[in-house]
Amino acid sequence: MTSALGSAPAGSGTASRPGRGDTRSPARPHRKRWGRTVRWSGWLWVLPALIMYGVFVLRPLVLTMQYSLYHWNGIGAARWAGLDNYLTVFTDRDLLKIISNAFILIIFFSFIPVLLGLLVASLVRRITTGPAGTMVRTVLFLPQVIPLVAAGIAWSWVLSTNGLVNQALRAVGLGGVTRAWLGEFDTALPAVGVIGTWVMLGLCTILLITGMSKIDPSLYEAARIDGAGPVREFFAVTLPSLRQEIGICLTVTIIAALASFDIVYISTSGGPGIQTTVPGLEIYRLAFSQRQVGLASALAVVLMALVLVCVLPIQRLTRGEK
Repeated sequence: MTSALGSAPAGSGTASRPGRGDTRSPARPHRKRWGRTVRWSGWLWVLPALIMYGVFVLRPLVLTMQYSLYHWNGIGAARWAGLDNYLTVFTDRDLLKIISNAFILIIFFSFIPVLLGLLVASLVRRITTGPAGTMVRTVLFLPQVIPLVAAGIAWSWVLSTNGLVNQALRAVGLGGVTRAWLGEFDTALPAVGVIGTWVMLGLCTILLITGMSKIDPSLYEAARIDGAGPVREFFAVTLPSLRQEIGICLTVTIIAALASFDIVYISTSGGPGIQTTVPGLEIYRLAFSQRQVGLASALAVVLMALVLVCVLPIQRLTRGEK
């Protein structure tokens, strides 16, 4: 009797039922196939963007690296150069001067706008609310809306010999200080830097104001209860909370300084001499005016490497939770 009860027919339903310890699910293979299908469909959605990125970003980058290894005028046959073009970039005094000009512009394009942006953003957050705050933000962001070519033309007029700056100096009795700010060796590069500061200040200020609006108000209340004034409150609460926003500002502005072209080309064309020439402008001249495509490509690759060297540490230091 016991053996008869313990053995079930081969075709009975009890034999096919999983035991209590059996965790197998007949629907799991279907779910795996469905998950794979969803993932592949996601790649199909982004495939057009990847193709465009590969054609218009990755392919030119690879070609630039290839051209940098040749002597080529852009028309005739190319001659193998190896690393000669890179050796020229790192040994030619004029090219080294041009690269150093870009690093000097970082001070005006990046550090000064970020410092002033912190100050302006703190003041705007405290004294402007409602429609007034919106209007102030719009005015501050206006330089980002104006095309850089138009900004370069306008500032060329302002800084010219009879421009607004010199007229203001003469009006207050400082006529001896007036000069062609964009035309003299000592003042041309700082004058271009001032234009960059004006352009980047609005962007940095808006980004920092946005970051300040996300700070928990209870942190400020706790600081006030502990007796912190506005300055201590800024360094103890505001500044540490804006680490990521400051990192974004530095990243964007440093790239703008190293890759600058529009403002310099319109305002000074790189003069006087090469005093305001930057790598972006020199790459254009080497490739299209002097027909030295290989040397221009090598300078472009070096510029890309310098951007990465400057930006990646900033991203690493400012990344993470607030």
